Amino acid sequence: MDFEDNKAFGEVHGIPMYKDFVKYWDDVETFQARPDDLVIVTYPKSGTTWLSEIVYMIYKEDDVEKCKEDAIFNRVPYLECRKEEKMNGVKQLQEMDSPRIVKTHLPAKLLPGSFWENNCKIIYLSRNAKDVAVSYYYFFLMITEFPDPESFPKFVEKFMEGKVPYGSWYDHVKAWWEKRNNPQMLYIFYEDMKEDIRKEVIKLMKFLGRKPSEELVDKIIKHTSFQEMKNNPSTNYTTLPEEMMNQRVSPFMRKGISGDWKNHFTVAMNERFDTHYEQQMKDSTLKFRTEI
Repeated sequence: MDFEDNKAFGEVHGIPMYKDFVKYWDDVETFQARPDDLVIVTYPKSGTTWLSEIVYMIYKEDDVEKCKEDAIFNRVPYLECRKEEKMNGVKQLQEMDSPRIVKTHLPAKLLPGSFWENNCKIIYLSRNAKDVAVSYYYFFLMITEFPDPESFPKFVEKFMEGKVPYGSWYDHVKAWWEKRNNPQMLYIFYEDMKEDIRKEVIKLMKFLGRKPSEELVDKIIKHTSFQEMKNNPSTNYTTLPEEMMNQRVSPFMRKGISGDWKNHFTVAMNERFDTHYEQQMKDSTLKFRTEI
């Protein structure tokens, strides 16, 4: 699995990225934000779809039917996503009425400047590195044009080196953490959502200026449970053709749990990972839980 030579990948300002995204990068860089845009940012495989559906439901005041009208990637467009003419996040967003919810995996330094200039609200969701590595590995297996990751240990090495799309997990979570004191920014954790979803939904609603009623919170929790979303064609990505995403290899919504890394990391891998992790994170106050 050599990403460097793979035709599916390129680089943007030193960050590994999908070739098709790189080709149209100018469209992303010059993207015009609107002041009422909301940006959902995650490193890949950190609970993006889950958070997107919760936020969309808050916006639609718990109207489940509106949430099922279209696939999540059309309701919450993926800003930098480009597949020639088949997929175009920038175009989708430009044609969308306000208020828009924007999904991105971009590191802080690559977020288009207009979002900062317009003082847009940003929610950053982070998840512990070990579970992200596991989930990313399965994602690699199911995306048809990605290089074969060969084995989980080999993939983890690439992940630790930041030689995967969107680069280093460490740099990503730390740079966004540095911005957490901006009043327009909310930094939350996947593990907290798994532990007490009610508390996190209320936090999100308050951040978005909505009044959390018990009935609304209950509805959102029920609609966005893992089982509901896994069985819901508008959130489970089954509407994408198999030649893009082969869900027979691994479902897009696989387990949605915390601590699955224990089923994949050997003791030796875990020790190696922990040592590297300490080194990468020693200058940051950011703390993660690897299990609940």
